[in-house]
This record gives sequence, C-alpha cells and structure tokens, in this order.
Amino acid sequence: MTTETNVALLGYGTVGGAVDRLLAASAGDIERATGHRVRVVKALVRDTAKERQVADGAAITTDFAEILDDPSIAVVAEVMGGLEPAGAYVVDLLARGKHVVTANKQLVARRAPELFAAASAGGVQLRFEASVCAAIPVIKVLRESLVVTNVHRVLGIVNGTTNFVLTEMEGGKSYAEALADAQARGYAEADPTDDVSGADAAAKMAILATVAFNTRVPLDDVQYAGITEIDPLDVAAARELEMVVRLVGAARLVDGGYDVRVEPAFVDAQHPLAKVDGAFNAVMLQGDAIREITLAGPGAGGTETASAVIADITSVIGTMGTGFLQNDAAWREVPKLAPGASRSPFYFRLLVDDRPGTLAHVAEGLARHEVSIARLVQHQAGSGATLHVVTHEAPAGALAAALGDLAGLEEVRRASRPIPVVSDRGVAELGWA
Repeated sequence: MTTETNVALLGYGTVGGAVDRLLAASAGDIERATGHRVRVVKALVRDTAKERQVADGAAITTDFAEILDDPSIAVVAEVMGGLEPAGAYVVDLLARGKHVVTANKQLVARRAPELFAAASAGGVQLRFEASVCAAIPVIKVLRESLVVTNVHRVLGIVNGTTNFVLTEMEGGKSYAEALADAQARGYAEADPTDDVSGADAAAKMAILATVAFNTRVPLDDVQYAGITEIDPLDVAAARELEMVVRLVGAARLVDGGYDVRVEPAFVDAQHPLAKVDGAFNAVMLQGDAIREITLAGPGAGGTETASAVIADITSVIGTMGTGFLQNDAAWREVPKLAPGASRSPFYFRLLVDDRPGTLAHVAEGLARHEVSIARLVQHQAGSGATLHVVTHEAPAGALAAALGDLAGLEEVRRASRPIPVVSDRGVAELGWA
C-alpha cells in the first residue's frame, strides 16, 4: 500500500530547484524503496514574481506559516542558507512535529544543541548530510555504520572550491588566475571569502568531529586558515619534496582531548588525499575497529547537494515513527586539546644570509625546542639562500617558539609560516632519515 507523503522546501534557489526536480524524477524509485509517494507541495521564497521552473504541484509562497501550519506536510527541507531566519524556522518546525532535513552547515555547526533539543522534544528527526560533503554520505556512515567503532581521527578535503584552486596552481596558474577560473566554472561564488578563508571547511569539520567523537565541538574551537597566502613558492617547494598542497581538515582525539583544525598542508604524493583533484572532496575515517575508510566524491554543486538532501528525506520517511537517530550525536564531554599541543611534521622555509655557520645556528635554534630536521633543501636566492625545512613530528607550540627564536637571528631575513605535513609513511620511507 502506498502512502502519500508531502514535503515542503524552505528556499528555491539552485539547491531547492534541484531537490524539487530530482524528487519528481525519482518518485517511483523512492516509492518502491519506502512505500511512500513523495511530492513537494510548497516552497518558501522571498519573491514570488521571480521566474522559476517549478515541478508540477508545488505552490510558491512567501508566508512561512503556510508551511508551519499545514498538517499534511511531514518533512521540510531547509535549503535557504544563513543563520536567520532559517534557524528560527527550523526550531519552529521541529517543535511543531515536522521532520527537518538541512543543508545549512553554519546553522548545524553553530546551533546544533538547540536544534537537537527541539527535535527530541518534538519526537522528530533532524538530518544534515548535505551540510558537509554534498553527495558523500559521511554523516550516515558515522552515525549508522560506525556507531560503535570509536573513530579517533577524521582527515579530509571538505571544500571543493579551494581544492580546485590549488589543483590549478599545481598546473602553473597564479592564485588569482585559478580563483577566476573557479568562479567562471561555477565552483566559486562571486564572493568566495567563506571558501578561501577556510571558514566553510571549519564549519564542516566542527560537524564531522561532533558526530565522530560524540562530543560537542563548537565552531569557535576549530582553528582555521585559508589558502589566500599560498603562493607559487609553496607549490614549487611541495613538488620538489614529492608532495602537493591541499587545504586539509583534521580532527583528532589526542591524550583525552580533541583537536580540530583546517589549514593548508603539504600532503605526501603517496597519500590518498594527494590524489583528490579539482572540485572533489574526500574524507578519511580512522577508528579502533576499522583501521581506515576513505569516502570520496563530488563535494559541491546544486545537483550533488540535492542528492544528499533527498537521501536524508528518504531515510526520514523510511524510519518515521521509530525515533531512530533523532537523538543528538553528542552524548559525552571531551575537552579541547591545549593550544600548541597538536603534533605533526612541518614544512617551513627561511630566507637567510649565505655565510658560514648559518645552517648550524638554525639547527641549534630548533634543537633548543626539541625540534629536529628530517629534510633540508637549499636554493641560492641572490646574495642569500632559501632553506626549505621539513621537521620530524613536533608539537606546534614548540615549533612556533623555535621559529620565534630563529627570527631573531642576525642571519635570518625572513621565515615563512609553518605548514603541517600529511603522510602515512615514516621519514625513513620518504628518504628523509
């Protein structure tokens, strides 16, 4: 027996329109899988006069109450973005007993406790797969398939825009040229600030860490840096060291605390993340029972995001009335790792005077903070020299202190910021020992 299930959309832009079209096109498949015939009956927009290609049967409205007060609507997909009014709308819908699916990463990252409390009180589900990596079902895998795996590390490329830009820079383009190309292809917004600053990836990593570690990871606890300062020198240095530059999100449980960050990294050419090119995303999950799982696929685009929204809608429909997974993923408290305690191998470069004793002074300055050199490459630079340095694994705080000391040396003209190195191979295997 088939049950009619009505869905409403908050927003009808690129993603909302794609959800409507895909739901209409896949209605038969969903019905065969769930026993429910799903259709979009209403969509909330700002301007009803704007021309849209709306699937048959969907009514456009500017009045949120028409969705909130309609008892026939069981599931609402929030695809309008922004914190407000989207946040207030979602809370009201959950309180009214309507299941909500959202693609809004900032909303989930910043207001998850409030949203899950409303979902629990309303006895409904809040699903948010599309808020992280679009078509890659990483949230579903973490919440359902790996629920007892004790995941302790999440490593990923979770922003397609920056990955496309960095891939183009590997091919010889400048940052400005690569970004312009990304905008021309629709991979980057006219204002790409959230992407290139790392803010978009930080929100996604806050969500992933919360679900993976079952503890609340506030967005403010995610340290992030973007790609705006990556230049051809970084790309060339990575290439010489048999690496590539990627914007990497990393979440780890270390010594009883969590460390979550997003920053450019040098990734060993043999590492799975080094193979992720263009606008693709990939997430690696490591846990006690699974060793390692890598999920990869398109991480941006209206159709890709819409497919994740529809997958969540289908999951909700298939489990309505059971209470399955309506609970908040965060059930324990884990502290944030102390600043500077995160460990990694690092790359940095120094512009120095080319004179006897310089290398010894640099090595001594690092050794005072127990930072050792794994590999060093020297290039002449006019009257000076550029030292490309890769360290063994060291605490970030110790390296920062060492670089502070080096900056005070008479023969050191300039030091770059340190960039973490991502590699599953030891320094001996890399030829750095």
